[in-house]
Amino acid sequence: MLPRVLSLGVRRGRFTRRPGTLRGGFSLDWEEKLSEIKKKIQSALPGTSLLPLYDSSHLPPDHADVVIIGGGVLGLSVAYWLKKLEKQRGALRVLVVERDLTYSRASSALSLGGIHQQFSLPENIQLSLFSASFLRNINEHLAVVDAPPLDLQFNPLGYLWLASEKNAAAMENNVKMQRQEGAKVCLMSPDQLRNKFPWINTEGVALASYGMEDEGWFDPWCLLQGLRRKVQSMGVVFCQGEVTRFVSSSSHMMTKNQKEVKLKRIYEVHVKMDNSLEYQPVECSIVINAAGAWSAQVAALAGIGKGPPDTLQGTKLPVEPRKRYVYVWHCPQGPGLESPLVADTSGTYFRREGLGSNYLGGRSPTEEEEPDPGNLEVDHDFFQDKVWPHLAQRVPAFETLKVQNAWAGYYDYNTFDQNGVVGPHPLVVNMFFATGFSGHGLQQAPGVGRAVAEMIVEGRFQTINLDSFLFSRFYLEEKIQEDNII
Repeated sequence: MLPRVLSLGVRRGRFTRRPGTLRGGFSLDWEEKLSEIKKKIQSALPGTSLLPLYDSSHLPPDHADVVIIGGGVLGLSVAYWLKKLEKQRGALRVLVVERDLTYSRASSALSLGGIHQQFSLPENIQLSLFSASFLRNINEHLAVVDAPPLDLQFNPLGYLWLASEKNAAAMENNVKMQRQEGAKVCLMSPDQLRNKFPWINTEGVALASYGMEDEGWFDPWCLLQGLRRKVQSMGVVFCQGEVTRFVSSSSHMMTKNQKEVKLKRIYEVHVKMDNSLEYQPVECSIVINAAGAWSAQVAALAGIGKGPPDTLQGTKLPVEPRKRYVYVWHCPQGPGLESPLVADTSGTYFRREGLGSNYLGGRSPTEEEEPDPGNLEVDHDFFQDKVWPHLAQRVPAFETLKVQNAWAGYYDYNTFDQNGVVGPHPLVVNMFFATGFSGHGLQQAPGVGRAVAEMIVEGRFQTINLDSFLFSRFYLEEKIQEDNII
């Protein structure tokens, strides 16, 4: 019955000559044809109305060369560099899966937006120098035809790190290495500190380091949206959903010690659609785990950490969500417009925000003070008891500050050594990591994205050697501790 009904809609005489068509060429009057077919089907089938065809526009494609899990700045940076480095335009089909495309809880959007080179590891210094150059030339990298240029609102006021007598020698050694890597950093004595920043109380300060170039803060939301706009123009596909399963194949190989090792390769990713019970399988060649604070859960879906204890198979990705508070306060008598971001000896930090005598700041809690990461509620008592006393001690004008606002966000905290995890997993051979940066992922995203893309396209790190950031260090217990985390 149905085939016969459908055939009634296309009869001789339904073709009309359209102006401008080539001689002998006809085009179908589609609107009239479609309307007539609908009426015929309505009269032939049970029911009184014709249901619309199933809308599949929200579904991801059934195949992608690379699936990136996490659409924050790190994931978008990987997508950007993959498309930049592909051997032929359109050679790589890249899909970005993000749970919340509004980014209302994303670490990238909730960040303070700081960038500095005052790290204790050469790799972190190199990554931030690379990112500083990228941000300085942002519109050369992320320009899109007919779109307005990006304005990152970069404030090049530097970072000012304060050290007690106990940590002064380490600061001096770090600054020496930072200079060797190309960072513009100077050391300041307490007297020099008071002369340059008369609002600061130098009690308990033995030495300070001050970033004179390529340090400050910028608008993280602008970078996030700029990257997203650019990669979409390059052909990257986005999907709102959550990865719930990997389908893999396995093989076995013998190590030098004649031990059998099981290797896995993911060939299908299941994406659960937002606000739905349905999922879409996506065939893929490579998976990028850029899921931030939730990247350990994604790794576990692939079987990472599910083997016997004290084995490579049983080694988990040591990344977990850590909640961090950012407070906003007003203080008319506070430090002036030229004040840098200050990192105190106590771990408390602050910077100026805009022109209206407002400031942002906070402090990372100790292990004993770690808040429940199950929600993003703000603990205002933490400011009163743990942050404000240190602020008022270091900047006496902050005695009279008034808190105006606050929010909370997540660090993708690497509990092993507070450094990023970059590159492939040794056993799940086509899962690559870009996670675990413990608070400095935003500022290092351009360099990390390039590093991951180089590993995929070229088979090795080229611009910056990040071998020390590979996953295997967790099994080998080779810590590369970063000291300058706030």
